[in-house]
Amino acid sequence: MDEVKIGEILLPGDEAEQGRQSERVRRRFWPVLKRAMRQVPFSRDLVAAYYCALDPATPTRVRGILLAALAYFVLPLDGIPDVFALVGFSDDVAVLTAAFAAIRGHIREDHYRAADIAMTDEPETRAAR
Repeated sequence: MDEVKIGEILLPGDEAEQGRQSERVRRRFWPVLKRAMRQVPFSRDLVAAYYCALDPATPTRVRGILLAALAYFVLPLDGIPDVFALVGFSDDVAVLTAAFAAIRGHIREDHYRAADIAMTDEPETRAAR
């Protein structure tokens, strides 16, 4: 996956695009994460990014970059289909790593605390948040 493509994926988009991505991420994040947990080496960071992206206090540009990366993560079809064991999430990892580098410092401790709680909660509890 080349840098130009990752750069295109991580465009923050306008408010309408962020709204579409936010809805897609909210709907599909937890089921996809459950499938990816063993293959994504930084699941805690990923869940904290989810909470950061949905936090209204997060700057719009940062929220847009995270929503774009998370929307790519939850897409059923992407560069390398996620059904392929071990390599299926490698393109997702590349996009997420680039997003984390671009927004460094914006995922706060409270996002990590929410991630820790969510990763130990039952799915019904997470959905209520």
